[in-house]
Amino acid sequence: MIPFHRKLILASQSPRRRQLLQEAGFSFDICPTDIPEDFPPDMPVDNVAAYLAQKKAHAAKHRITGSEIILASDSVVILNDRIYNKPADYDEAVDMLQDLSGNMHRVRTGVCLLAAEKEVVFTGESKVYFEPVSREEIDYYIRLYQPFDKAGAYGIQEWIGLCKISRIEGTFSNVMGLPVDLVYKALLDF
Repeated sequence: MIPFHRKLILASQSPRRRQLLQEAGFSFDICPTDIPEDFPPDMPVDNVAAYLAQKKAHAAKHRITGSEIILASDSVVILNDRIYNKPADYDEAVDMLQDLSGNMHRVRTGVCLLAAEKEVVFTGESKVYFEPVSREEIDYYIRLYQPFDKAGAYGIQEWIGLCKISRIEGTFSNVMGLPVDLVYKALLDF
């Protein structure tokens, strides 16, 4: 076990965040929040992920009864100062992947750690370089992987990440949905 002994509560429905925490050796309970992932329209795109993570943490605050720590997170994909959220349908997923094709975009993952005694909010960032993706490859990917629960309409751990991402500057786990290295460091300070 890792040297962290407080009860951790993951305020997320993401199977990818659960997987990352489990693989890193964390023990945790799950308390998903169901809040709208909206933000003020004039908010700078670089602040959105942290804002949404904090919003999720506060929605789960009622779970803190002692020394528990709420961990909430949100990832956004940013290309040309535009946020690409989860696609609503097939056509929107196609549009997103066509925009990302052949371009570098940023993945910002905001994290909020909330305990009775303090709150810590931070953001991890990774730059992701996509190779050109053909319309046929986009169709294949969407039909096979159904990426409708993923920001930017893709999962780095799936076919598109394995075959069409040529480089990452930053951590893989951040692109997958949680900057585990930053989370670990911040939790040790609790």
